[in-house]
Amino acid sequence: MELIAKERDRLLQRTARSLGLSGTIVTLISLSVPGVVPITTFVTTVPFLLVLAVCHLMLPRTRPLLWATLGIAAGLAALLVVRLPFGVAPSPSLGSAVAPLGAAGIACFAIVLVSSVPRIVLGVVAASLSTLLAQFANVRSGSLSATTLAIILGWVLSAVLGYWLSASVPRAARRIYSIGKAHRAERQASETEAQRRQGARLLHDTVLATLTLLAHSGVGVAPEALRQQASEDARLLRQLRLGATPTPESSGPYNLTPVEETPLGTTLESVKQRFGRMGLEVSWHGTGQVLLPSDVLDAFLLSLAECLENVRRHSGVTQAHVTITDDATTVRAMVTDAGVGFDLDVIDDDKFGFRESVIGRLREVGGNARLFSSPGSGTTVVLEVPR
Repeated sequence: MELIAKERDRLLQRTARSLGLSGTIVTLISLSVPGVVPITTFVTTVPFLLVLAVCHLMLPRTRPLLWATLGIAAGLAALLVVRLPFGVAPSPSLGSAVAPLGAAGIACFAIVLVSSVPRIVLGVVAASLSTLLAQFANVRSGSLSATTLAIILGWVLSAVLGYWLSASVPRAARRIYSIGKAHRAERQASETEAQRRQGARLLHDTVLATLTLLAHSGVGVAPEALRQQASEDARLLRQLRLGATPTPESSGPYNLTPVEETPLGTTLESVKQRFGRMGLEVSWHGTGQVLLPSDVLDAFLLSLAECLENVRRHSGVTQAHVTITDDATTVRAMVTDAGVGFDLDVIDDDKFGFRESVIGRLREVGGNARLFSSPGSGTTVVLEVPR
């Protein structure tokens, strides 16, 4: 919303600049016509009109309120100069000449003066003064002339345009956000349905087929083929548990790379993608690829996934860092987050999650885990497994 607000302000300022420059240029050309004002009055008015034009040009850049105030002052000064005693007596041509200045050159600032009460007060004062000075530049000063009415209309239309743009942009942004939110929900529902269908087909083609054979005592299937099929199913389920996405081949079986030959870096990427889909951004650092035995890789990745799940559920942040290092005998993963942290002394010894899902699982393969945390300082977990 902050970006949209900035774009809205730029739109208002550029609109005011275009309208103001047009009115100022028309006024300058009108006053330069011989007979409208004496040459001395024209020469005195030109610097104020140039300052007004500079204010229009600077309006979309920095400090728009300052340039709007300076521009209003310059415009009012120009109107005052053409009405001073050393200027010229009121005439219809003079009124027509200053009309663009009041109705556009100065009134354009009303577009950027509708966002707060102080700005509105400034706009009302400027509108009143410009209308009064323009009225004095007409022959019939006892009643509102057509030029004065045009200037009032210019201020009103500029204020209405500014308010309409200010109110329309946030409404459009909210509608765009709601449309985007609906699109994301629909896409998520479609992806969930597609995953459900893929999962149903996957189970039907693999595990359920094997269970059906076992229910019929493997009639018509050689024991060795049945054992091989059950082994393939077990490997498939293991890959799914680690976050992999199996790719079905045209013949029906699912193409899975044996875990014993899978680099650690490739498997870590699947874990990263899985948590990314759940809203936790995981940044990987350190060693790119490491080969581990099947059982060690299982324990390492599942423990790492449990640590990331704790970050996602308890840390209060949406980003975690995982640093992988290795040496000749050990592979280490350091999981860090900048979340709320906790006091290690108040953790009950009977807490099953970290003690069994991380420490217990790693110790079964000869590894270990260490936990470091304090309230308000985030959490760091170091996982170690043998190569």
